[in-house]
Amino acid sequence: MPITLPELPYKKNALAPHISKKTVEFHYDKHTSGYVNKTNAAIKGTALDGASLEEIVRAAAQNGDQGLFNNAAQSWNHIFYWNSMKPRGGGKPKGDIAAAIKESFGGLDDFKEAFTAKGGGQFGSGWAWLIAKGGKLEVINTPNAETPLTDAGATPLLTMDVWEHAYYLDYQNKRRDYMAAFLNKLVNWEFANANLAKA
Repeated sequence: MPITLPELPYKKNALAPHISKKTVEFHYDKHTSGYVNKTNAAIKGTALDGASLEEIVRAAAQNGDQGLFNNAAQSWNHIFYWNSMKPRGGGKPKGDIAAAIKESFGGLDDFKEAFTAKGGGQFGSGWAWLIAKGGKLEVINTPNAETPLTDAGATPLLTMDVWEHAYYLDYQNKRRDYMAAFLNKLVNWEFANANLAKA
């Protein structure tokens, strides 16, 4: 079975005005689907044909297949990113993720500051992540297609895409404004809670 691109969990205009329908159309319909299509072309007829996307990412990383890794990891990262947001998101987290943020960072504002620093400090293209590792939460950044999925000790909880295609139509070079909108208006704390439960 080929890898399939899941439907967005909301309508393409549902993240507006923070992320426009036009950005979602380019980012989801062109970029995300393009990575999925290239992954399927690369695995067709190979031992990975029929493997899960997670298995493909890890195998490509282990085998040093950079071309396959780039497309498979970007597919996985993007699908995770779309689920890391929701319409009318943001606000204060509740439940286990709220307690874990307080324990690991001192409070929500401290987490936001650390997350924004990682996203803003990522030179060029990449990602900011909230992960669970070693019984606590961490914020990290990864360049290009790199992903914590390849770290056996890490459980990704949330990600923010800081490639320019994620925000340039709406924010131009103002990455910090995009990051503020992500954290304050879009972040899906329920998704983070669900992922934390698996850690």
